[in-house]
Amino acid sequence: MKQLVVLGGGYGGMRICERFKDEDVAVTLVDRLPYHALKTEYYALAAGTLSDRDVRIAFPEGEHLSYKYGHVVKISPETNSVHLQDGTELFYDDLIIALGCEDKYHNIPGAQEFTYSIQTLEESRKTQQAICGLSPGAIVSIVGAGLSGVELASELHESRKDLKIRLFDRGPSVLSFLSDKVSTYVQEWFEEHDVEVINNSNVTFVTADDVQNGDDAYPSNLTIWTAGTQPVKVVRDLGFEADSGGRIKLTEHHHVPEHENVFVIGDCASLPYAPSGQLAEHQADQVVDVLQAKWAGKKLPKLPEIKLRGMLGSLGKSDGFGIVMGKQALTGKVPRLLKSGVLWKHKKIK
Repeated sequence: MKQLVVLGGGYGGMRICERFKDEDVAVTLVDRLPYHALKTEYYALAAGTLSDRDVRIAFPEGEHLSYKYGHVVKISPETNSVHLQDGTELFYDDLIIALGCEDKYHNIPGAQEFTYSIQTLEESRKTQQAICGLSPGAIVSIVGAGLSGVELASELHESRKDLKIRLFDRGPSVLSFLSDKVSTYVQEWFEEHDVEVINNSNVTFVTADDVQNGDDAYPSNLTIWTAGTQPVKVVRDLGFEADSGGRIKLTEHHHVPEHENVFVIGDCASLPYAPSGQLAEHQADQVVDVLQAKWAGKKLPKLPEIKLRGMLGSLGKSDGFGIVMGKQALTGKVPRLLKSGVLWKHKKIK
């Protein structure tokens, strides 16, 4: 029986387990948590509008599925093995690396030491606890106005209207990479709801009490970092060829060029798309097709181009924005309802 080890129980790793749960393949999934966590909802957990229980989904069950809970400290492709922090060594015939990402601080002094994060469930819990401890009138700074920063700022506004929320955006207008319609809508939403947006920002250092933006120091009682990600350190340490963002370059069949039995999916993979849960699931499906052909001794399939359905974001619980069908911009209640529907479907099919 083939021994498949999957590192990471996020969207990609979860899809791998779902696809193989009834197959005659020994699958071992390694994760620090005993459940799949909805990373796309961590912003709401941090803001206090969702509970820990709301972002958890049980891993699938199957005769040949097994789970090992722990922290991966080393991957050794030369010996087909994975080392965990507790001393466990796992051996594999094929390996799927889906360990996700961590914050990238761009060598900005104080950013790592003095900011909170929403990259993991544990970090989101800590951020929530810190926010809960803030007094009325306290200032929360969010550095980074991508999707995570925008959703966190809007959700936190609804959760704690007594706080002063400031969002540092490197671009001329929030989410300017999406479309003018979406960018204008979100920028105006923040203005109408008294969330301060600092456009064209250039954060140079962070302290426990302020955020230095260019020549100006902005007081801050709590600062949250959402200004970029990179693959986790254990993946960066592999030394495989990577793109400028540290993501591993792959063949057309999603494996590392020098190791045909090492596949990389999700936030650690270099792909011509922005990382997302949707992308990780599509990539996982293709990796399953490749493995099934490989194990059957067949020619590897020609994989179709991945086509994403779009992107949806929230502005609190009743407003939102999105890009669907590749280019159609949506704003208002409809994209927020669509996002809720996608989340409901994701939970129900597990």
